[in-house]
Amino acid sequence: MSNTPHTIVIKVGGGEGIDPTNLTNEIAELTRSGIRVVLVHGGSHETNVLAEALGHPTQTITSPSGHQSRRTDRQTLEIFEMVYCGKVNKAVVESLRGAGVDAVGFSGIDAGIWTGKRKSAIRAVDDEGRTMIIRDDLTGRVESVDAAFLETIMSLGRIPVLTPPAITPDGIAINVDADRAAAATAAALDADELLLLSNVPGLLRDHTDADSLIESVDIDGLEDARQAAKGRMKNKVLAAEEALAGGVSRVVIGSAGGDTPIANARAGQGTTFSQATSTTQVNA
Repeated sequence: MSNTPHTIVIKVGGGEGIDPTNLTNEIAELTRSGIRVVLVHGGSHETNVLAEALGHPTQTITSPSGHQSRRTDRQTLEIFEMVYCGKVNKAVVESLRGAGVDAVGFSGIDAGIWTGKRKSAIRAVDDEGRTMIIRDDLTGRVESVDAAFLETIMSLGRIPVLTPPAITPDGIAINVDADRAAAATAAALDADELLLLSNVPGLLRDHTDADSLIESVDIDGLEDARQAAKGRMKNKVLAAEEALAGGVSRVVIGSAGGDTPIANARAGQGTTFSQATSTTQVNA
């Protein structure tokens, strides 16, 4: 039997109305109980606000398959880093340290924690449905995670707080999807659980109907989950799928709101993805 402590990777979104420091007390309780935690956070809303104030408003790219991402030119990346690596990351670390958690903040750039290849070209669909090619975007996907570095940090009793960007092998910062980066991190660390917490209750069969929550998804139900996902939820479902493929036992997409969002997600409030092979369940 393995002596490795139970490991949870938690990704908290950066959408409007989400306060990542809301998780502080629960993370403190988990670490005191001997559970290893890695926290990954976003900062999209704060970035949108700052970009607007600086006269460089956010642009969103939609791929032909419906996946949405931030249009990331060099100026956008610099604004992104100000918020993600600066304001949000340090606010989270400050909050955790105030609760007695020995937290340390990193971007994926630091020590090459998240390394990936920059996309040479991106296919995007404009408002009129026409496909265009974008070649100057600074985006990519995490392809490798320095698990040894993170293990070293955790062996010292510290909690890594991670955020995009990532870095290419030749030293170029790239915007990466934080949900998928969290999934790659969970897989690299052989984590037991991955929690994806945001401002939605989980995956909905009908995104306009809050009562259409899909409560659980097994391996056989992944195609149905992909079909149900819309907008940014597509990335979360893809992240869940990648985490399962990487050996993570359980992934939950749930809400970051309320007094105990981590406990709620671990109790199954939201959409639970598992390695099991049973029937996908949907609330009536």
